[in-house]
Amino acid sequence: MNLSEKSGPGLRERVGTSLFSHVAGPAGAQNRARIHGAPGPRWFGPERPIRTVHGDASMFIGGLSALLLQSLHPRAMAAVAGHSGFRSDPWGRLQRTSTFLAFTTYGTAEDAQRAVDHVREVHERIRGTTPAGEPYHAADPHLLCWVHVAEVDSFLRAHQRFGAGPLDGAGCDAYIADAARVAHALGVPDPPRDRAALAARLAHYRPELRATPQARDAARFVLREPPLPWVARGPYAVLASNAVRLLPPWARTLLDLHTAPYLPEDLVRLSGRALTGTIRWAMAALPPREELAAPH
Repeated sequence: MNLSEKSGPGLRERVGTSLFSHVAGPAGAQNRARIHGAPGPRWFGPERPIRTVHGDASMFIGGLSALLLQSLHPRAMAAVAGHSGFRSDPWGRLQRTSTFLAFTTYGTAEDAQRAVDHVREVHERIRGTTPAGEPYHAADPHLLCWVHVAEVDSFLRAHQRFGAGPLDGAGCDAYIADAARVAHALGVPDPPRDRAALAARLAHYRPELRATPQARDAARFVLREPPLPWVARGPYAVLASNAVRLLPPWARTLLDLHTAPYLPEDLVRLSGRALTGTIRWAMAALPPREELAAPH
């Protein structure tokens, strides 16, 4: 065995462990054991598309793209800016979101419902007013639905572009239907359940969307000021470029995002595939039952 063969697995495990600790947080190992080891029925069986999508490395790009898209609703963005701590504790927010996705996607039905109940309690307490004077309430079904459709559209776009096994048409519809179950539990009365309904719902929100100063500030923070050491800035720039390119063109225009415009689309996409492939390779070195749902 040569030196690279000896050092390779160690490097792979170190990278995978570092990614996992950043995404899952200090309680990651304990949560993982409960999510995958606790006996009992699940909301989604192992054959369901939601497990395929949420367990893939493409979620790293889809999650960042979802944040950018969600920021375009002024009331939703004001709630995030005022209450989420995305600037003061970005890793904490990422870890809470990742843990919620993991429990609802892979955990027991009891633990999934407990995670939903906790989020609903938090949403009930989040109220305020936008800088323009519009009142918001995080438990408002209209805002919840916007957050949901922006997430589902972004996650699915990322999976179809960068996932290890893109879904066929029926699989895409089934993923949207799976995600609708979680959205309904969170308080969305009629979430879209297929691609046509998802596209129609996104179009319904378009007149309400605009790039407020808060949205532009959030985009600047997540794209240009990530809380990362310099050694990680290069890979993150690849992730960010692909997250921007994943957005619908109208959303990029609203946010005035022109990430590496001199690079052709195919080259940006190739870099995204290389990055997600590397993440997938590193995460596969983790011990069994490490199906981690990545961030949004």
